Amino acid sequence: MASVDVRTVASLLREYAQRTALRGGNPYRAKAYSRAADSLAALAVPLGVLVAEDRLTEIPGVGEAIADIITKLHKTGTHPSLEKLRKEIPEGVLEMLAVPGLRRDKVLRLYKDLGIASLAELEAAAKDDRIKTAKGLGASLQTKILQNLALAKSGEGRLHLHRAAALLAHAKDSIRRSQPELKRVTIAGDFRRGCELVGGLSIVAEAPKVCKSSELPATDGLQIRLSDRKHFGAALLFATGSAAHIKQLQAMAAEKGMRLEADGLHKGRTLIGGDEVDIYRALGLPFIDPELREGRREVALALKGKLPKLVTDQDLRGILHCHTDASDGTETLETMAKATRQRGFEYFGVADHSKSAHYAGGLSVEEITQQHREADRLNRRFGKDFRILKGIESDILADGSLDYADDVLQRFDFVVASIHGRFKLDRKAQTQRLLRAISDPHTTIIGHMTGRQLQRRPGYEIDVEKVLRACAKHDVAVEINAHPWRLDLDWRWHQAALDFGCMMSINPDAHSIPELDHMHWGVEMARKGGVPPDRVLNAMTLPEIMRYLRQKRRSLARAA
Repeated sequence: MASVDVRTVASLLREYAQRTALRGGNPYRAKAYSRAADSLAALAVPLGVLVAEDRLTEIPGVGEAIADIITKLHKTGTHPSLEKLRKEIPEGVLEMLAVPGLRRDKVLRLYKDLGIASLAELEAAAKDDRIKTAKGLGASLQTKILQNLALAKSGEGRLHLHRAAALLAHAKDSIRRSQPELKRVTIAGDFRRGCELVGGLSIVAEAPKVCKSSELPATDGLQIRLSDRKHFGAALLFATGSAAHIKQLQAMAAEKGMRLEADGLHKGRTLIGGDEVDIYRALGLPFIDPELREGRREVALALKGKLPKLVTDQDLRGILHCHTDASDGTETLETMAKATRQRGFEYFGVADHSKSAHYAGGLSVEEITQQHREADRLNRRFGKDFRILKGIESDILADGSLDYADDVLQRFDFVVASIHGRFKLDRKAQTQRLLRAISDPHTTIIGHMTGRQLQRRPGYEIDVEKVLRACAKHDVAVEINAHPWRLDLDWRWHQAALDFGCMMSINPDAHSIPELDHMHWGVEMARKGGVPPDRVLNAMTLPEIMRYLRQKRRSLARAA
């Protein structure tokens, strides 16, 4: 039989992952199959070539075992183990695994006890109140299903930023090695615009010989657009988007008697501008950073000369809100601090969980004393150029109070106040809970304000505007949590925060050394929200942030 195309192989491997997950056993195996399926969907080199040249293990997440599965799927369109798994569960049941919070055991019970065998049947059963009366399921699960069905549909086919980054990096490397004649291989699309979830992956490259612009054969998940040098700027502009931004530029071009198309900006038969900068200039605009191109108000700001200077990775001088093995991190305070210093930062703000976070090894008062003693020892060793700042991520309790007595809270350099439970309070109660925490003079930063986890759970209901106004009033910084599963506060609220007078704090919420590098995703969100460096707390130098924190403590002492 003829070999199977990469799109089908990726789909089969994803099915294999889902059926393996339902079977149970090692959960990492199913995740590995799923990641490999994502990688296949973003291949820049034909799958047949990789199979023929025994190069499948070059694909991110593909080892020898998965390479063998992919080879069989490619050559035969199936696999013996997959066929065996197919006899156990109908195909429609797999759809239910996409609903956030719906574990495999609950999916199996829904199928076996209620006969629910598809996403549509699941939605109907939830709306008909059939789930809440079933033993072992109940009203809580039914409510969660109804809430998260929309989340499952909205996130379908979209990737978290860090995952998209890995796939695009591999695609770029593959293109450069397989087609060295291509120049300016550039990432475009949602990723270039810094979207919190990435749909189609897109790359633009300059080819020596091409008719205006064309596309390389690729997969459904990856589009590779080729252009010659003269038309490269327009190709990159259109591949980056957004559609709303392009539409605004086209309207401006029409007003000036020009025409903006994917092959360039034209005036009559004359091509104007080969690069993006040239196209914007010809339209009477300064260059608009890709992260701002959402068709909101960036063009109007550009016309007025009021585009913000966006924060960059290089502007950040320190890291706040990180965890160690004293709570639920994987590394010691010393190891995390040294890794931060090696990355060129001037300070490391430890913020382990507080005592009420039993699930995360929250710190007792005695453990706080021990950690502060260790921080003092390390600070003497580091000298004047680097410092560990003593912080805590204090749980915001149900009534809005912080997790320690005032005499304990006064011992910290800074306090990140965060909600980690009681997500189902109504909007008014949840808002009041946050407002009380913000008004506590010990609070320095509000952590992951809405509690959302992308493609896992929506944020809890709060009056975001009221919370932001309170942060500005009480000089409490708003966290841009840089963990790619959070990216909270949502960038769409950043401008409102700035208008009210809030400072922002870009924090990795790192629990390990690699997670320190999540800072970049927080910068992307801040840039997308129009945040300048002078409104970012941890863009302050070490002397500046020490002075800022001392002033906060003096204010606290006066209030006491």
